[in-house]
Amino acid sequence: MDANTLLSSFGPWVLVGLGIIVFIESGLLFPFLPGDSLLVTAAILHTELNTSIWAIFAVATIAAVAGDQAGFFIGHRFGRRFFSDDATILKTEHLDAAEEFFAKHGPIALVLGRFVPIIRTYVPLAAGTSRMEYKRFVVWNVSGALAWIITMLLVGVLLGGIPGIEHSIEGIMLVIVGISVLPIIISGINKRRKNKKLSRVNNSSV
Repeated sequence: MDANTLLSSFGPWVLVGLGIIVFIESGLLFPFLPGDSLLVTAAILHTELNTSIWAIFAVATIAAVAGDQAGFFIGHRFGRRFFSDDATILKTEHLDAAEEFFAKHGPIALVLGRFVPIIRTYVPLAAGTSRMEYKRFVVWNVSGALAWIITMLLVGVLLGGIPGIEHSIEGIMLVIVGISVLPIIISGINKRRKNKKLSRVNNSSV
């Protein structure tokens, strides 16, 4: 989705629209929303959107924390029941990746996962499914939300100081999205290498 067009389409309800998208992407099992680019673009264009950075920060933080809370309780209550291998959106592989990420990094995955598309949506679900202690979840949930939102808005504020930057937003967003998905690509490559290596070992032992 084009974050610039999306924000403009909200008109005077831009903060409401931004909050809803951040909330949904943060834990309601719909990972294909432009969370990163939306926050950066909102920070760059906050004057044109007739809002302030502080208002964007407050709304996005509340939405991100609430979204993770929803994801945690969905995971705690229903676990894997919604997922299947051949689903369009709720693919088992997405949850598997999030659970692997959570198992590898522990509670800090709730902070690190914020910066990785798809993982961002499913990590709170993985935390709920694994029965993580709720008090610990809340602490890491809030920490992750603050780290993510402050970083994205800071990037937008710094870029917004560059004259004419509003005409290059699409290119900037492509770079940001590329950087965001880089961990997924690297993880996929490493996993494929491990599988090939394991396959060679198995074949040689036969």
